[in-house]
Amino acid sequence: MDEDALSRDDVIGKVCLPRDTLASHPKGFSGWTHLTEVDPDEEVQGEIHLRLEVQPGTRACRLRCSVLEARDLAPKDRNGASDPFVRVRYKGRTQETSIVKKSCYPRWNETFEFELEEGATEVLCVETWDWDLVSRNDFLGKVVIDIQRLQVAQPEEGWFRLQPYQTKSRQHDEGNLGSLQLEVRLRDEMVLPSSCYQPLVQLLCHEVKLGMQGPGQLISLIEETTSTECRQDVATNLLKLFLGQGLAKDFLDLLFQLELSRTSETNTLFRSNSLASKSMESFLKVAGMQYLHGVLGPIVNKVFEEKKYVELDPSKVEVKDVGCSGLHRPQTEAEVLEQSAQTLRAHLGALLSALSRSVRACPAVVRATFRQLFRRVRERFPGAQHENVPFIAVTSFLCLRFFSPAIMSPKLFHLRERHADARTSRTLLLLAKAVQNVGNMDTPASRAKEAWMEPLQPTVRQGVAQLKDFITKLVDIEEKDELDLQRTLSLQAPPVKEGPLFIHRTKGKGPLMSSSFKKLYFFLTTEALSFAKTPSSKKSALIKLANIRAAEKVEEKSFGSSHVMQVIYTDDVGRPQTAYLQCKCVNELNQWLSALRKVSINNTGLLGSYHPGVFRGDKWSCCHQKEKTGQGCDKTRSRVTLQEWNDPLDHDLEAQLIYRHLLGVEAMLWERHRELSRGAEAGTVPASPGEAPKDSLAQLLRVLQDLREAHSSSPAGSPPSEPNCLLELQT
Repeated sequence: MDEDALSRDDVIGKVCLPRDTLASHPKGFSGWTHLTEVDPDEEVQGEIHLRLEVQPGTRACRLRCSVLEARDLAPKDRNGASDPFVRVRYKGRTQETSIVKKSCYPRWNETFEFELEEGATEVLCVETWDWDLVSRNDFLGKVVIDIQRLQVAQPEEGWFRLQPYQTKSRQHDEGNLGSLQLEVRLRDEMVLPSSCYQPLVQLLCHEVKLGMQGPGQLISLIEETTSTECRQDVATNLLKLFLGQGLAKDFLDLLFQLELSRTSETNTLFRSNSLASKSMESFLKVAGMQYLHGVLGPIVNKVFEEKKYVELDPSKVEVKDVGCSGLHRPQTEAEVLEQSAQTLRAHLGALLSALSRSVRACPAVVRATFRQLFRRVRERFPGAQHENVPFIAVTSFLCLRFFSPAIMSPKLFHLRERHADARTSRTLLLLAKAVQNVGNMDTPASRAKEAWMEPLQPTVRQGVAQLKDFITKLVDIEEKDELDLQRTLSLQAPPVKEGPLFIHRTKGKGPLMSSSFKKLYFFLTTEALSFAKTPSSKKSALIKLANIRAAEKVEEKSFGSSHVMQVIYTDDVGRPQTAYLQCKCVNELNQWLSALRKVSINNTGLLGSYHPGVFRGDKWSCCHQKEKTGQGCDKTRSRVTLQEWNDPLDHDLEAQLIYRHLLGVEAMLWERHRELSRGAEAGTVPASPGEAPKDSLAQLLRVLQDLREAHSSSPAGSPPSEPNCLLELQT
């Protein structure tokens, strides 16, 4: 798209990847793909409700087609809706329904009849169009029905997905509109009921609780059998699973010990892409993102707002980009370098000061995990010569794998809505390098890489002292303090998602009635959706979680915005109510919908249908129904998985993804089991009290077999949920 501030955005072109293409690349599709023109006849959506019947007659049978309704049609008019009608064609004869004005959810309930000759092979074509007074009508989609499959006196009724016209060949246009580089992966996962995954979850949790004393060490075995390319996915899935079980700290502690046991050089500690490193990265993003926003947010925003030219590398300084220092002469290279150093020193100093003050703001589970890391490293590398090693272990995650990437790519960490321009990107990169130098404890090796960073050395040296003091306080959290913090947090419902939203308010009655959106700060927990004037002010409960019946999008024409959602719920006396909430962008809208649907997925009385419009005057704006409490004109959507740091945990999905990974390495697990069995028979595997390593692995293999059987034949009475499609797209 080409963004326009005043008028509608313009379409440049599109890339269309069929499902078959994605399915043929199980590891993901990656490459440059040409943009093609957008043909309006191909951009269709929605479904149409038809009833088809072949009726016997005295001379010939008659084909009866009832056009009942449609839903989710493409909005073709500027008002955010369409004026749809249906054209039914059979054997050269055409009939049309009436036109329904300003609706993407029209209802017709009109019936057409055609004479049907014996042995007829023609197809029935049902086309949906948007009527326009001046210009030509817009195509909304069609359904083609084979008459031969219809049986006499056996009516067929259902929803049919609207299809586009045949795609036209545009090979001569390829490349004229440009290309997009995409990485896309599609995974279909059938998520079984929670009870099916309990044996797997309990076995893994048992291993983590036992730690290094565990007989089987399945976590170590999983790490050994995980390839480099899928290690990040496995680490994230395991971390989220143990986070949901309250064992994230124990899981990471086990990984720390495993890595320390095979590391002899301090300069390589946690520097590889091991399971420990990848799991810790995921942990910080899930548990520490709000903390990062509080520390880095103001500094990053200031860099964006100032838009200063900053450069320390003399070979890259361009004086012409800076302008004049006064009224008469341009700045010299030396002045540019000095001014740049001053700017970076100010940003780095502000960041380190904010970090030093943030000890109490750091989540208790993050502090406790860093305490375990600090303690394990100090035990492995004691002595004065290794004094800095525990500090570097903490900064290798906090600075090098968390803060520095967030500074360089603030949009990916939700610090900014847009990517930085070239000038701001360079400032952020230099600031990230300075943070890395501080995180490396200002070692000679880090200084030798880029000598032109020398002007920042005084601030870096001071920052090292600040950072060591900060880490000392950060890890100074006793077990009792941790338990007290966790107990305090457990008394409060944990936040699932929070942020500013605009709530719809209606004022007045009758012809004087007006509506507007008021900005408030919302909190979604496992108990309620509440709001406050500011993040720190007193909260007021808006909706109890158990009362939510649906969370859905609202038609753009209803409020003139495509980023409005509705939360349908019942009040304390059981009356249906709807809260309309506006988000600032479509990404935020999807995040809130994902969170709301997931936390309410087990509620009783969830709706199967809803109205995507609003009830104004005496009818719904979407389908023009006059009954306010009647059945909705569109179906409700199921949960959506965004796989982002702020997406609520989905324990069953994480367990399914871990099962899928273990299934892929099952042959390696069996081979290891045979090795352990041969070693036990030969006496080369040391006996341990209790369970033997091979027994633990055998138990895992049995669990995998049980899950495979559960997938192949779902037990009666507890069918699996609908497939969870995980679509990962990177542009």
